[in-house]
Amino acid sequence: MSEDEALGDDWAAAMEEQADGGTGSDADWGDALKEQSDAENLESAQFDELDASNEAPVKVDVSSEDLKLDVILDVPVTVAMEIGRTQLNIRNLLQLNQGSVIELDRFAGEPMDVLVNGTLIAHGEVVVVNDKFGIRLTDVISPSERVKKLG
Repeated sequence: MSEDEALGDDWAAAMEEQADGGTGSDADWGDALKEQSDAENLESAQFDELDASNEAPVKVDVSSEDLKLDVILDVPVTVAMEIGRTQLNIRNLLQLNQGSVIELDRFAGEPMDVLVNGTLIAHGEVVVVNDKFGIRLTDVISPSERVKKLG
């Protein structure tokens, strides 16, 4: 018997087993479905809170709905003020030198954009306080408008 014939016989046996439903395959599926239904009746998981000290771990209920914003209040974000934008081809970009003027897409006196991590959150005007630039917010974008702009 050649190697091709042996391979053909193996395939034929596998196809026949599949057509018969396989040996014990119904029992395997039944067991898997029973395990899945048992798993759905479990209570919510409890996790230990990590602590730098060697004290006993504190239990935290993950399913509680009273999650507080305190955990994210110290996360740093980048706030940027954008005066305007323009597009240049590389030829013009390479010709820039000290004293060159680049025309932006905004008019003088037009409100500037305030971006947080690249997302527009407000418009404002430039102010100078104690020799430092700042921005006075004139219009804050509502959270629902910010969500619309994401999509």
